[in-house]
Amino acid sequence: MSDSVITHAPGVFAVGHLGELTQVVPFDLVDEALASAGGLQQRVRRLPSRVVVYLLLAGALFTGLGWTGIWSRLTASLPAPLPVPAGSSITAAMRRVGPKPLKALFAE
Repeated sequence: MSDSVITHAPGVFAVGHLGELTQVVPFDLVDEALASAGGLQQRVRRLPSRVVVYLLLAGALFTGLGWTGIWSRLTASLPAPLPVPAGSSITAAMRRVGPKPLKALFAE
């Protein structure tokens, strides 16, 4: 493993800042799923892999909202609003992460 692998998320992507999902599906479970699927990222991104997994999980809860609406729900508890990523950015991030981490998460 490289020394530059991101293993924690400070600030707005820290535990508790992604709503109740982090209480039900803790960061360490998501990180294990990402690691087993080869999805741990090597650099900080605007849409980190961990956040993309939570976005996909939230998508199952808030069907019919569209990804930008789901993003707004997912980040609603933050003290200051985050910029809503473009739909194309969300789609690109989902392609980057792929389905393997979710499969690994639910295989546990």
